[in-house]
Amino acid sequence: MATIPGVQYSGIWTMQQVNAAIAAGTWPVPPGPALWSWGTGGNGRLGLGNTTSYSSPKQIGSLITWAISEANSDASAAIKTDGTLWMWGYGVGGQLGLGNTTQYSSPKQVGALTAWSKIAIGNNGGSYAIKTDGTLWAWGLGNQGRLGLGNTTNYSSPKQVGSLTNWLNVSGGNYYAVATKTDGTLWSWGYNGQGQLGLGTTAAVSSPNQIGALTNWSKVSAGYDSCLAIKTDGTLWAWGKNNYGTLGTGNTTYYSSPKQIGALTNWLTISSSYQFSLALKTDGTIWSWGTNNVGQLGLGNTTNYSSPKQIGAATYWGSAVSGKGTGSAAALKNDGTLWTWGYNYAGQLGLGDSLYTARSSPTQVGALATWQSVAVGSSNMVAIKLQ
Repeated sequence: MATIPGVQYSGIWTMQQVNAAIAAGTWPVPPGPALWSWGTGGNGRLGLGNTTSYSSPKQIGSLITWAISEANSDASAAIKTDGTLWMWGYGVGGQLGLGNTTQYSSPKQVGALTAWSKIAIGNNGGSYAIKTDGTLWAWGLGNQGRLGLGNTTNYSSPKQVGSLTNWLNVSGGNYYAVATKTDGTLWSWGYNGQGQLGLGTTAAVSSPNQIGALTNWSKVSAGYDSCLAIKTDGTLWAWGKNNYGTLGTGNTTYYSSPKQIGALTNWLTISSSYQFSLALKTDGTIWSWGTNNVGQLGLGNTTNYSSPKQIGAATYWGSAVSGKGTGSAAALKNDGTLWTWGYNYAGQLGLGDSLYTARSSPTQVGALATWQSVAVGSSNMVAIKLQ
């Protein structure tokens, strides 16, 4: 008797019969995570084998083995369930990690390793990843010391940042990056003209520098030129550029060191973007603040806010992402539905409508309820859903 884990069927089949049924498409195959994209197709960033733009989600290939996706202004990346890393799009500075600066319109594997666990792409040419052994790696444009390798050299293949094995998370911004370690410390490096490194100065650094001495940092998100972080006590902190109230501190003052946003202790996840931010609380509510010229705050208007404002009244949001977008945002609800809002000049909201049709409130993308994650680029999105 032949069996396949996760597949329910009746009767006794030989393995030859099972294989024949699979080949004919008549065998019930368990669902798996497929990769989808939409928006601007320039530089091949959608991974669909062309440079065409699409205003509705399109599946990238037919594989159902994807685990993590990421996007920036002109490139995308994903990690498979087997731990392999794949990238595509614009190869400027070697940001795809493929040993060259070539543009690719379909996913290409970065090396042959099967130990990648986290991936982050900064704006304009820098990439970062963490392996399962806790080591940190970087590649792409090295200007401003953004790769953390102690220099400003470009690298087209992954290079290890130091020798430590306790890196936990990494997030790439515009010519800089921030990261947390397993010991709860917070680190940054690269461009620092707006104080976005949180080091109390505006001087660039080319190697990781610790932000303060605290060991209770939990999560961090690098925006274009500002940062957000959450501590283990659930408090929310911000620093960097603040000209539109991007930091959520109730003003437009720039800060080069972390400043607490309010006094609440129930913040769960964060996403810092281009002059606006999103955050999720433990009660399932979603909040936003900063610039709002195209409705990217999801509040039904185009008013800027310098303090967090709740988006609607729902308490069943599961994640919120503003990513590297210049005015678009996305979020998942606990029921697996996908919602987008904000700027839509390239169809990046995935709503299938004409270009330049912005939304100032969350709008559902299709009717499916099997979305697992979404990553927002400057004019595109990459997402994973059960197939």
